[in-house]
Amino acid sequence: MSTPIKEAANLRGLAENLRVAQDLRRQQSGEGKDLVGIAGERIIEPVPHFIETPSEKVIKNENNAWIVLGRDRPQSIVSGYAGRGDTQAAAIDIVVGRLASIEGGPIAVFADISGKEQPVYCNPDYINDAARIYISQKTDVDLNFKLAAGRVGSPGFSKSVWAGSTPNSDKSSPRSAIALKADGIRLIAREGIKLVTRTDAKNSQGSKIQGIRGIDIIAGNDDSDLQPMVKGDNLIEALEALRGNIDALNGVVDAFLNFQTKFNKAVGEHFHISPFEGIMTDAGNGSFTLGIAVKSVAINNLTSTKKSLQNHKLNLDNFKRDFLKQSGEKYINSSWNHVN
Repeated sequence: MSTPIKEAANLRGLAENLRVAQDLRRQQSGEGKDLVGIAGERIIEPVPHFIETPSEKVIKNENNAWIVLGRDRPQSIVSGYAGRGDTQAAAIDIVVGRLASIEGGPIAVFADISGKEQPVYCNPDYINDAARIYISQKTDVDLNFKLAAGRVGSPGFSKSVWAGSTPNSDKSSPRSAIALKADGIRLIAREGIKLVTRTDAKNSQGSKIQGIRGIDIIAGNDDSDLQPMVKGDNLIEALEALRGNIDALNGVVDAFLNFQTKFNKAVGEHFHISPFEGIMTDAGNGSFTLGIAVKSVAINNLTSTKKSLQNHKLNLDNFKRDFLKQSGEKYINSSWNHVN
């Protein structure tokens, strides 16, 4: 977590007449106490001048809080679908802290080379404004906020078309959008939260929605390692099936060891009678008991062990087909939702 670098009361860039008015209010706060701004009292602070267009209705206060009712405008007055003259591009821009993240914080005026105060003008700034909720009937939300396309993607846009503030009309395919941006965003529900896609047959532009788009969770705005989310129930079932296959293999190997143990015992215990004075000799070829054991092991290996190993391989193939293939009935990955 980053450490705050700004002082609690920052009046950098406040116009001279406003500083005088602020000082006067401090003197009038009573008994020499500085009560300006405390307990919700009014406080004057530097606020940049927003460049308005004729189609915008601006609601603001003296503390850098804004609601702009207008048309799609992500940056300058020529940006967005309002900038190119589109209709059906209504937008509501709710902003606090314009230019808040620039070095030292927002300023209202600056001094030119002659020392004369000049107002600071600003457009919407999706990087330096402190927090915003942007609602637009027609916009290119990922392009404007410079978001990674992910698997969900940006309709009609690729990463290569970013070329400034004006959408590329040849490649754009706008949609309605709501964007929230701040240092921290919390969605709080006393009961449940649902993230749901593909609820309607048509989008806001009247086009039929083709296919399903899921949900991407992209940390660091980097989609280079975006992977499907795992489906928990299917994964548990897959692991149980794998455990069963491993257990079956254990049984196959155990049976083989039993057969081999019998064979080894027969080899170890068999003997030959020497033609010289009837003395028992070491193990050798031609033992009757050894021949029986060899045949028994061979039959068991063919009828039991070999068959069990074939069945085990088939089970592993079925496991791969059902759980690890995208076409599988119990594929462990989500077909739609991704995370990095």
